[in-house]
Amino acid sequence: MAIDNNCTNPSPNAPTPSRPRFSAPNIIVLCGTVIALAMVGLCALVLYQGRLDALERARDTSRNLALLAERDIERNFELYELSLQAVVEGVHRADVSALPPQLRNDVLFDRAATARDLGSILVLDVNGNIVIDSGSIVPRPANFADRRYFTVQRDHPDTGLFISSPFASRLRGGAPSIALSRRLSNPDGSFAGVAMLAINLEYFRTLFAGLSLGPHGAVSLISQDGMMIMRQPFDAQIIGRDITHADTYKRFRKAAQGSFSETSSLDGRRRLYYFRNFPKLPLIIMVAEGEEDVYAAWHRRAVIIGSSMGVLAIGFIILSFVLAAQFRRRMRAESELQLLARTDGLTGLHNRRTLGEILDQEWRRARRTRSLFSLLFVDIDRFKAFNDAYGHQAGDDALAAVARCIGDNIRRPADTAARYGGEEFIVVLPDTPTEGAARIAERIRAAISDLSIEHAGSEFGRVTASIGLASWRPERDDDVSTLIRAADEALYDAKASGRNRVMQAGPV
Repeated sequence: MAIDNNCTNPSPNAPTPSRPRFSAPNIIVLCGTVIALAMVGLCALVLYQGRLDALERARDTSRNLALLAERDIERNFELYELSLQAVVEGVHRADVSALPPQLRNDVLFDRAATARDLGSILVLDVNGNIVIDSGSIVPRPANFADRRYFTVQRDHPDTGLFISSPFASRLRGGAPSIALSRRLSNPDGSFAGVAMLAINLEYFRTLFAGLSLGPHGAVSLISQDGMMIMRQPFDAQIIGRDITHADTYKRFRKAAQGSFSETSSLDGRRRLYYFRNFPKLPLIIMVAEGEEDVYAAWHRRAVIIGSSMGVLAIGFIILSFVLAAQFRRRMRAESELQLLARTDGLTGLHNRRTLGEILDQEWRRARRTRSLFSLLFVDIDRFKAFNDAYGHQAGDDALAAVARCIGDNIRRPADTAARYGGEEFIVVLPDTPTEGAARIAERIRAAISDLSIEHAGSEFGRVTASIGLASWRPERDDDVSTLIRAADEALYDAKASGRNRVMQAGPV
């Protein structure tokens, strides 16, 4: 049977040993905890350093991949530019222009036009029409006056080599391409047309597909004006997209090269970026590894090492607590040996032996000082029936609860409560007249009733107590046993009068 009560404070009269604030057990636990925390801190430092190392290795890997791709692109673009320059120079030579078309094409284009990743090499007139075509002896009918690689050269004489944004080829069934173009000028410097060379974007796609970037990595080639030329993983809808609004692109333009972590505006994945602006071409190469890929191996090691260190630290702390508990048990055993002869083990109040010493001491003091002396005899009503109905454990709980209520209602240091035996308690109230003792007795009775401990065998339906009160007058020359008998008789009268009440004995 569970007992719910409001008198939860231990009795102020229960003798409790003083314990030093920094006892040996506390020092053991403190030292063990500090050592364990130091171990965990050292482990955390090592793991943090490992995380930084993983980040640095990822940066090195990205840097090497970017350099590899950059050098391949620069080398091929250099060859393409030389081929385009040869076309420009050949067109300006009268002897080459006078050659038959087949021979002229062989001289102008050599074998460059047959390269795997090249599209067409064309010479356009001032109106954008094809006048020389690497893919046909008779130029194919097409006009490219609207293409930017044509308009830039026409409108800006000092452009030099121009690299266009991606476009769909009109001569090769919409194949995605970029163009390299150079201006053709008349002897007087006026615009004479454009020489252009188309590069299949498949070249960049094949190049990037050979780079090991991890499951969530990406590599991109971007023009310096913010146009996406190629990206791996490949997505045709991204090719040619303007990314000048992206935070990553803004970082690309602030430095020649660098590394940073950012969330991609294209797929929302957070990556570690490394970028380089090509020193000789208006291009940017970007290599990015997914953060989960960068830290994947480190995370596995961190889980293993961190878990092992955590278990070790917890074990060390538990060991310190076990050792501290051994010390506490030893100290508690010593304290209990000192208290055993003075304390009732169930209620925490003084036992009957200690009560006798207190009564004798207070009786002599009252006689010496001629002060009033009062005593309360408290007995739980129908306690045997309670034990029989609810069991001895419930009975013990009820006794302890009643003892707490008694202790809570005697406040002066000199006031003392003790268990007299069974369900009986005695409260010693030195320097207390009958009226004051009656008020204390009534508070104790009401508090016990207010516990509302169920007691079906009681006429009140709850645990109650009857209290007998007796006071000693200094002018009488009696001993303390007379006072106890008087309080006991008052208790008998309280029970005979209906229980759950306070009865006062006549003058002792």
